[in-house]
Amino acid sequence: MIKINTETREPVLSCEIFPPKKESSFPGVYEIVDRIAALDPAFISVTYGAGGSNSGKQLEILDYIQNSTKTEALAHITSVGFNREQLEEGLKKYEEKGIMNVLALRGDRPKDMTDEQFYSREFEHASDMMSYIRSSGRTADRVSIAGACYPEKHPEAPDKPTDIFYLKKKQDMGCDFLISQLFFENTLYYRFLDHAGKNGITIPVHAGIMPITDSNQLGRTVTLSGTSVPKKLSDIIAKYGDDPEDMKKAGIDYAVNQAIDLFENGVHGIHVYAMNKPELCEAIFKAVRE
Repeated sequence: MIKINTETREPVLSCEIFPPKKESSFPGVYEIVDRIAALDPAFISVTYGAGGSNSGKQLEILDYIQNSTKTEALAHITSVGFNREQLEEGLKKYEEKGIMNVLALRGDRPKDMTDEQFYSREFEHASDMMSYIRSSGRTADRVSIAGACYPEKHPEAPDKPTDIFYLKKKQDMGCDFLISQLFFENTLYYRFLDHAGKNGITIPVHAGIMPITDSNQLGRTVTLSGTSVPKKLSDIIAKYGDDPEDMKKAGIDYAVNQAIDLFENGVHGIHVYAMNKPELCEAIFKAVRE
């Protein structure tokens, strides 16, 4: 089970991967896991497709991480993907494999979900799932619950106070630690940590970092996350966007500098959105640990 030691200054490094969409690509994910596990991360999280579209593959990968590499596996679960019965069934499947860590998310609405289904779902918020997990007898010594946070405010929140209110609710409902949405400007993250701390959020917060390794990736990322793009990064895209090799190197360098600055300023939990590219973890982990 994931235990976050906030007393040490040793970096707590982790990453996210996803099950491949194509069946033919699935065997290669184990090579990716092996490379990342060799870096000795605190945990590896595995995404869950909207509406459970890759739930079987997710469980296979989680099982491999937890039991073959002996690395803590963190299972994404989404409130739009589960009702109470499905959540209980899913938790039991995880537990049978020795997976005792979940990342509870609202999740993206599946394209085929009707308005009636979306607005009548049993778990409206991720905090509702957290409350159910704890009320089912899965105490903090049995299951570790992670939650998500947005340094620049959740895109659907009307304002920052409302966003912080619901973030505090996650802590109150049993969340053990938070993983932030990606961001590209560290000062925004430091401002968020200060605001969260002043509003009673005391659980550890891990900084989410995503290296931008090609110019097209940035557009998709901003659209999905609502993350702002600083001029320094925009200039890098403009300069190297047409050269894939130089763009990848510049994007990794930018993320490495972000991670080093975070660690030097007291942020010891860094979560890499690796996009199934182990070389991204290798570069960031090495830089922070040196």
